[in-house]
Amino acid sequence: MSALIFDRLALRRHRDRAAAKVAAVEPVLQDVAERLLDRLDDTTHRFSFALDIGGRGVVAPMLRARGIAVISSDLSPNMAVRNGGLVVAADEEFLPFAAGSFDLVVANLSLHGVNDLPGALIQIRHVLKPDGLFLASLPVLGTLDRLRSALTEAEAALRDGASPRVAPFPDLRDGAALLQRAGFALPVADAEEIELRYATPFNLLRDLQAAGESNAIIARSRIVPPSALFPMAIASMTADDGSLSARLRLAMLTGWAPEAKPV
Repeated sequence: MSALIFDRLALRRHRDRAAAKVAAVEPVLQDVAERLLDRLDDTTHRFSFALDIGGRGVVAPMLRARGIAVISSDLSPNMAVRNGGLVVAADEEFLPFAAGSFDLVVANLSLHGVNDLPGALIQIRHVLKPDGLFLASLPVLGTLDRLRSALTEAEAALRDGASPRVAPFPDLRDGAALLQRAGFALPVADAEEIELRYATPFNLLRDLQAAGESNAIIARSRIVPPSALFPMAIASMTADDGSLSARLRLAMLTGWAPEAKPV
């Protein structure tokens, strides 16, 4: 069993609260989803029934527009209902679906908060029909690296030590290996990068909250941070014109469920 890194109850609460505000980050979610779903155009396969994991109301409509029936699942009940159609409040670590239920599974920016990613991938492969397709976008090392460094340095300067405030991300090089380990055929992990620019520094923190990405690390400090922490960290990241940039580095994962073996 993998070590527990994320407080899943806290993560669900963050996503519950974010459901009312997630429209603020919809352009970013749509951008990533469009890049991910473009891969459907690279195959001659036609898909009829998909599972959308954590799509935040963005992925399901895009799949339905392609003529694909969809069930959407989310750890947060409030976020799940944003998808419309058939929805299920479900934990990505314990998918409540029978083997071979779907011919397509899409997880757009939704698996980086699971404690056992290899186990979650095995479950996803299990719910796919033979020769079904899995598509996922996953933040990897390099994402929010400036924010991570700025917060660590600012907190270390203000008090003895620093609490983890930005989630750990896997390495891009691990993507295809994780898919292969989970039993997927033809595993591929491609890199995509998006540079986000904000007119004012605190808009980045606002958008992270709106996306349900507030700190849910188990080892996070429960002590109220120094009032100067975020202003000091943000100041070190701010350009001369007062703007701020943040990098979103993604692994675009593609894997196929193995074909059924002849009896």
